[in-house]
Amino acid sequence: MKLTPVGDHIIVKPISKEETSTFGIIIPETVDKERPERGEVIAVGPGRELEAGKRSSMEVSVGQKVLFKKYAPDEVKVGKDEYLIIRMEDVMAIVD
Repeated sequence: MKLTPVGDHIIVKPISKEETSTFGIIIPETVDKERPERGEVIAVGPGRELEAGKRSSMEVSVGQKVLFKKYAPDEVKVGKDEYLIIRMEDVMAIVD
């Protein structure tokens, strides 16, 4: 199955936020059961349709890492991979 975003949607692969304790133990993101807030852009839609058939421009591109609102994404599972689908308006920043 292939996912292709429509409108102003973006498909993001979540990036886990592993932390290391003071003793060197890696604490995975699943410990606090929070939803991811950052990820890598996998696909970008064509933009929201505006008046007269024009489309808004998308501010992110494939491969960029982004921060987004915690409860904005919809989770989708394709095979063993998990993806998040979010709107452009829910992206807060591009991470360099």
